[in-house]
Amino acid sequence: MSERDSGADSAGGGGGPGFGGFLLGLAVGAAIGFLFAPEAGTGSRRRLAGKLRELRDLAADKAGQLGELVDEARADAEAVSAARAEVKRRVLDARRRRHAIGAARRGGATAEEEDEPLA
Repeated sequence: MSERDSGADSAGGGGGPGFGGFLLGLAVGAAIGFLFAPEAGTGSRRRLAGKLRELRDLAADKAGQLGELVDEARADAEAVSAARAEVKRRVLDARRRRHAIGAARRGGATAEEEDEPLA
């Protein structure tokens, strides 16, 4: 294990030791910004409420897009699974035909599968 790996383990995983400090600094900065804001409290609250509405609408929009992506991924996974099963079936059928043809040639009998196409 390298020094980098062991350092990440001792930091407690997650986002690292600096992430909590970043969030604390962000909160303190926002509080100080509101305290020293040049406009009145009602204007700040109105502007903040508007921004929160925009953020809520954006989050709802992104959640809808994420739902659509999940649905598409599920459909793609089902299509891949069906295609994989079809390929597996065709390979097994080809092996059976090849085995039957080989057995027929060794035994001197004719094989009906010899005329069938592989695909």
